[in-house]
Amino acid sequence: MGLHIESFSLGPLQTNAYLLKGSEEGKAIIIDPGMNPAALIKRIADLEIEAILLTHAHFDHMGGVDEIRKLKQCPVYLHTLESEWLDNAKLNGSTRWPQVTGPLTTDPAEFDLADGLELNLIGETFTVYHTPGHSPGSVSFLCGEHLFSGDVLFRLGVGRTDLPGGRERDLIHSIQHTLYSFPDEVTVYPGHGPRTSIGYEKQRNPYVPEGT
Repeated sequence: MGLHIESFSLGPLQTNAYLLKGSEEGKAIIIDPGMNPAALIKRIADLEIEAILLTHAHFDHMGGVDEIRKLKQCPVYLHTLESEWLDNAKLNGSTRWPQVTGPLTTDPAEFDLADGLELNLIGETFTVYHTPGHSPGSVSFLCGEHLFSGDVLFRLGVGRTDLPGGRERDLIHSIQHTLYSFPDEVTVYPGHGPRTSIGYEKQRNPYVPEGT
């Protein structure tokens, strides 16, 4: 049946959380369960959640982790460079915007992610690509022609690099040398905003030209 993808815009920063179902009936995974996850929690009431995958550990992407992990008893996957961020409100940024949220923490991830790792979940294979720049441990997940890019690449935009651990040169390199190496028809599911495609961004993204 292939990958079935549902998206939920969660929290004050309208973070995209993705609920993915594959060939295994009744099972799903979640990518980036953000803040105020009530709508997502209602949707997964009758599903077994195999895993929570995090593209990175900023507060708006991990705000729903604690509630869902405890409810569904599922493991969390996060890149090793951000292994300390989930239980440190300063590192995950939740102390930075008190007008948006109070401090957010949860237990560390059960599993580390690394570049090139293949995850076999819900009857599908997800390949991990380390794509730093927005944050040091940012990763993108590729499953077939579906790419989940977190806050690295957006439709006609890119992730900000002015937060702790961000670096513009790394971000541009991640996009040009990793994400732009995928076929044009690959659909991009970003951490905020509408979906796009690799081909569209190569031709039109004003921040990252195709090339060098």
